[in-house]
Amino acid sequence: MRTPPPAGAALPYNGGRLDRAGARRGDPAWVRACRTDPASVAIPLWRDRCLVEGTTPVTLAAAAAGEASTFLGLEGERAVFAVDLSALDEREALRVAGASGSADVRELFSTLDAERAAILAYARGILRWNRDQRFCGACGGGTDSRDGGHLRVCLTCDKPLFPRIEPAVIVLVEAPGEPRRCLLGRHRASTTGAYSTLAGFVEIGESLEDAVRREVFEEAGVRVHRVDYLASQSWPFPAGLMLGFRATALSEEIHVDGDEVVEARWFTAAQVAEMRSAQIERGAHRGDSIEQFLIDSWMRSPAVRT
Repeated sequence: MRTPPPAGAALPYNGGRLDRAGARRGDPAWVRACRTDPASVAIPLWRDRCLVEGTTPVTLAAAAAGEASTFLGLEGERAVFAVDLSALDEREALRVAGASGSADVRELFSTLDAERAAILAYARGILRWNRDQRFCGACGGGTDSRDGGHLRVCLTCDKPLFPRIEPAVIVLVEAPGEPRRCLLGRHRASTTGAYSTLAGFVEIGESLEDAVRREVFEEAGVRVHRVDYLASQSWPFPAGLMLGFRATALSEEIHVDGDEVVEARWFTAAQVAEMRSAQIERGAHRGDSIEQFLIDSWMRSPAVRT
């Protein structure tokens, strides 16, 4: 039986240690008290981008951020909020935040510690959800923010709207025989043209394992039989949850769809390592995705097939 490698909080954007205070953030008076506490801070973002001084994300006093800020959680005794300045133009947003520029969380990843990266990604995701849920999907009425920004309620039909996560599977597919190889595809939407693992969103009415089998067959024409869960990763870009798997193919035949995936090949570990080195040299390798974990774990530990 295959033993999954250790995973979890070590993955980028996982392991945020904020106390989200789920039992207290529904109390408007408590949230207001947190906002006015001089120790509380707010992380400003502008259209999904962090506001920075150099490469350092800036913060504001929570009281200065105002009632529109979203409660993220408690960092010890200090409350942490996020505030969306997207309604302003960029120059005004920078002035309000006291920042010199803006940057995507993923662009900053290599300069951040794990906890800060997790908090910034969380802030990005919850602010994006609030911005996208200003109107009710059932009746079209306007919505009002509650629970410190973790609930919106339709002002017309009273429908409660909670933050939604979009689950997606990502899979490292192994060839059925020797030599040991993995399946990587070149995606049409890739900005670098690099080969990567296969992934896709889970559809209504299917299990995670069924989604793995469907996506691999749809994109690469490869049928898999064994599917093992390895790890998950928070991916709020804007609302994803990546669920990582390893699977074993029934055969080596490949028939790409030509739509999402334009080419797919079987790679040995040595070929993968060589390709990654070339990407790093070109500056085209970010390394913040669960994909790296899936590939690294496969390269480190030879599979035991049953």
